[in-house]
Amino acid sequence: MANTYSQLYIQFIFAVQNRECLINPQWEERLYQYISGIVRNHKHKMIVINGVADHIHILISMHPEQSISKLMQTVKGESSTWINEQKLTKGKFNWQEGYGAFSYSKSHQDNVYKYIMNQKEHHKKRTFIDEYKELLDKFEIEYDEKYVFKAVV
Repeated sequence: MANTYSQLYIQFIFAVQNRECLINPQWEERLYQYISGIVRNHKHKMIVINGVADHIHILISMHPEQSISKLMQTVKGESSTWINEQKLTKGKFNWQEGYGAFSYSKSHQDNVYKYIMNQKEHHKKRTFIDEYKELLDKFEIEYDEKYVFKAVV
């Protein structure tokens, strides 16, 4: 749309179904490249993507043409299909239902970038659930414990 200008930085967090540790270091970079391609194909700018075996963080500059929910539906749907088609896991791969979406100003972009790039080190000391609940609290998002990403069964 002509004369539409925006600066929307969103950090997304989404987890593997049941938070199983299925994202293998041998193919995680290929997954990140695939997800980055999905983001770019929908006119958004990937700033950084990283994660650990059970979840992923991405920071993007959103294009205002697409809603957050539609982007996440597309990213999670297309990437899980790709993982299954590539037979990267023994069973069927699925992402957990839901996601976190947190907005940031341009002045916070560098700190969020560093935080995402440091995920593997960060999670040696802190659990995913603790990290996620801290973000929900920091952003003053009300939540029901039963709907926060399910623990590994």
